[in-house]
Amino acid sequence: MFTPPTKRVCDAPTDEFWPKLEKILLQEAIYNKRNLRMTVEGVLYRMRVGCPWRDLPEVFGCWNSIYKRFNAWSSTNKWSRVFKALIIDPDWEWEFIDGSYVKAHQHSTGAANKKPQAIGKSRAGNTTKIHLDVDGCGLPVEFEITDGDVNDCSVAPELMAKLPDTQAIVADKGYDSECIREQIIKKGARAVIPRKRNSLKGNADMDWGLYRYRHLVENAFARLKQYRAIATRYDKLKRNYESMVAIACGYLWLSM
Repeated sequence: MFTPPTKRVCDAPTDEFWPKLEKILLQEAIYNKRNLRMTVEGVLYRMRVGCPWRDLPEVFGCWNSIYKRFNAWSSTNKWSRVFKALIIDPDWEWEFIDGSYVKAHQHSTGAANKKPQAIGKSRAGNTTKIHLDVDGCGLPVEFEITDGDVNDCSVAPELMAKLPDTQAIVADKGYDSECIREQIIKKGARAVIPRKRNSLKGNADMDWGLYRYRHLVENAFARLKQYRAIATRYDKLKRNYESMVAIACGYLWLSM
C-alpha cells in the first residue's frame, strides 16, 4: 500500500501552474467539476509512482471515478490535445529523434480489446517502444508508441512528416537509411546521421559538432522515465499508455 501524501503531491501542478493547465483543460472540453484539480493530481500521482489505480490515496477521491474520467478523456484523445496546447514557441532550428524501449509489466497484458495494443516481443521480453522527437531545446514535440520489436527506420518517416521545416534533423546510426535521408533533404534540412561501418560513402560530410547535441533527446527520455508509469508500462490499452506519455511530455512544457 502507498502512504497518502500529507501536504503536496510530487509533480502536482502548483498554484502558479494550475490556472494555466486548467485553462487548457477547459479549452479541450474537459468539464470543470469541483474536484477537477484533485482528479488531475490523482492522475499525476499515479504517473509518478506507477501504482495500480485502486491504490490511489483517498485524499484524491474515489479511485474508480478518477480512472473512469482518465479513461474517458483518453478515448477522445483529449490528453494528446492538452499536450499539443502546452507546446508554445518551440525551437525548430534543430530536431532530434530517437527511440527507447519500455518494459511492459505483466499487468499490462490481457486487454479485453482484441486490437493490437503496442506490446511486442524483444530481447527484454514484452516491451513497448517510444519514438520521440524533441526540439532544439530538448523538449518533446512529437512521439509515437509502437511494439517493442518495431525498427526505428520504419517509424521515422511518419514521425518526421508531422514536423515543420527545420535546418537539421539529428539521429543516431540506427536511422541510417537512404529513404530517410531523402525525406530530410526534401524538407530542406540536413541529415546529421552517422553512416554505418559497412557504408561505402563514409562520414566525410558528417557534422560531428552538431551531432554532439544528440544527448538532448536522450536527456528527454531520462526526464520522462523518472515517472514510473512511463518507465514501465502498466496500462493494458495502447491509448491509455499514449495518454500517460502525453501527460508526461506536457508536464515538461508546463513551466515554460
